[in-house]
Amino acid sequence: MKALHFGAGNIGKGFIGNLLSKTGYEVCFVDVNPDLIHSINKSNSYSVEILDNRHSMETISSVSALNSVTQEEKVIEAIINADLITTSVGVGNLSKIAKILSVGLLKRVKKNPTNLDIIANENAINASLILKEAIGQLVSNEEMEKINSFVGFPNSAIDRLALSKKSDEGEVALVEPFFEWVINKAEMVNPELPLIPYATYVEDLKPYIERKLYIVNMGHACTAYLAFIAGEPTIQSALSVPEIEHYARNAMAEASRYILQTYSSDSQEMEQFIDKTIERFKNPHISDDILRVGRSPIRKLGYDERLVKPTRELFRLGLPIDHLTVAIAAAFIFDHPEDEESVLLQKYILENGIERAISHFSHMENSEIKDRIAKNYDSLKNSSKLTK
Repeated sequence: MKALHFGAGNIGKGFIGNLLSKTGYEVCFVDVNPDLIHSINKSNSYSVEILDNRHSMETISSVSALNSVTQEEKVIEAIINADLITTSVGVGNLSKIAKILSVGLLKRVKKNPTNLDIIANENAINASLILKEAIGQLVSNEEMEKINSFVGFPNSAIDRLALSKKSDEGEVALVEPFFEWVINKAEMVNPELPLIPYATYVEDLKPYIERKLYIVNMGHACTAYLAFIAGEPTIQSALSVPEIEHYARNAMAEASRYILQTYSSDSQEMEQFIDKTIERFKNPHISDDILRVGRSPIRKLGYDERLVKPTRELFRLGLPIDHLTVAIAAAFIFDHPEDEESVLLQKYILENGIERAISHFSHMENSEIKDRIAKNYDSLKNSSKLTK
């Protein structure tokens, strides 16, 4: 069995490619980094370090890599012959790989029109649908109908912290012991392939995606933005500060009430989920840079994104948003000169003020929510300390 995976970064190697290899696939990565591609092809393997007490090492073999820029024809041939295609390129890059995928899929129509699932594993809701729509914009309606006749785009939810480090043998993927890969089985078209034993298959993915985005990702971002204000360099050091843990934990607890109300989840299980997530964030074997976690603040402040949607929905339901509005205010303060979105955000605030920035970037017009965020923004800007 052959799996083609777009993106040989930390998630690609440390998580998706790793599990596909363990399922029995020959994994071929597609990337644009020539050094990374050479490193994989040199030994047809790579190393993964598990960030547990033993720092366990794994070698993932029977892998190869192609350069989508200099080896376009080989990538197209791999698309034609793949049994499964997956991605982890970042949701903003899905449109970039859509072009070569569209070419490959149209050639597959003629040469090998066997059923194929393409799973986009990105930190976004319905990432596979986003990829499908990007492909649809590049081909005619008739061509897209042909693609849809044998290609499925099942959506997924993924959760695993993945980093990397340099070694003499090349780049080593670093991953936490915990992982979750949830796939919408109802959207798959190829039942012939074996199920990935390490993945969870469900008929309705939305509860898992929203739990991940609005509790895990929101809590991670909240911690990073509060850490920036307090001058803490890592998520781990930040959560050693009681006030930061208090705000992060309570923001997650507030957001969880949106999940509980929407999906009738079990409140005790949700409390346990939050406890487990906080412990993951505290993992002493990980040094999680807050500038990495907090990057792209404009995207994370979007209307349906991790910070804003649960706040909007909870306010509509008449439920508390005290800690979430602090988290949003902290995100507007994030000021990192090497982050393009942060630079744009701070420039806009300087020229237009915080209230207009809230409307412009988060599209929130409710005056009470805006006022609470703005007051928290002013309070945080004037103090490097949080008070419970």
